[in-house]
Amino acid sequence: MTDPSDSDASPLFEAKAFDEPSVFAPEALMENARRQKDLPERPVPDVCVLDPDGDVVRQLAATGAAREDETWPGYHTDLYRFERGGEEFGIVGRAVGASFAVLVAEQLFAAGCDLLVSVTSSGRIVPREDPPYFVLIERALRDEGTSHHYRSSGRYARLDPDLRDSVERACESVSRPVYAGATWTTDAPFRETETAIERARSEGVLAVEMEAAALYAFAEARDRPVVCFAHVTNQMGQTEEDFEKGEADGSRDALEVIDAAAAAWRGSD
Repeated sequence: MTDPSDSDASPLFEAKAFDEPSVFAPEALMENARRQKDLPERPVPDVCVLDPDGDVVRQLAATGAAREDETWPGYHTDLYRFERGGEEFGIVGRAVGASFAVLVAEQLFAAGCDLLVSVTSSGRIVPREDPPYFVLIERALRDEGTSHHYRSSGRYARLDPDLRDSVERACESVSRPVYAGATWTTDAPFRETETAIERARSEGVLAVEMEAAALYAFAEARDRPVVCFAHVTNQMGQTEEDFEKGEADGSRDALEVIDAAAAAWRGSD
């Protein structure tokens, strides 16, 4: 009998039994967190936001517009609540990277979330204009590990087409330009080599980020609505004044696209 440990093949691409339920479930993690921390069960808002950079959370908290939810049972994160247009949102900051983003997404949906919006800073690949601007991510190149645990085939993970159409229309009214297109999701930002960048550029990829492919694969596998935006803020450190997001560290612009996504989703009900 062959010892699997002698194989040179990565287990990432071996059979995953995609239809088989996981032994470890987000509900179990959260139930035990509540027990250990003596927390009451409280659902999160219908619309929740992932803010990998943490700039939106910081600005909301600094202005008193957001308050920490002391009942959130996440071991690794803090959840804040804030209101926009009379609607309550939840937001989690600094969940950077594919695996962390999906870990939090699983927990949020298990806790009552109905729509998840992610807004992550990204580097420009194929230019649309000078940063900052946004990309509504239609499809994301799966150059990370997490998506391959949720679904097998496909070079790209994709936004639900009906959600994409309604969100794109809603984004026509936001202040910053929003371009629909593809991104490249990578686990290794400091391995963005010229060869890898040129591959992405040859496929018409607009920007590089770290979460969208995994979030979209999760969304498809779990049948959950997830919308990802890339906030194109830099040219991967190739200019002297890179990584500038604009006023209030880009949080006001980010909140506009979050509002647009939420309004589009609510209007589709």
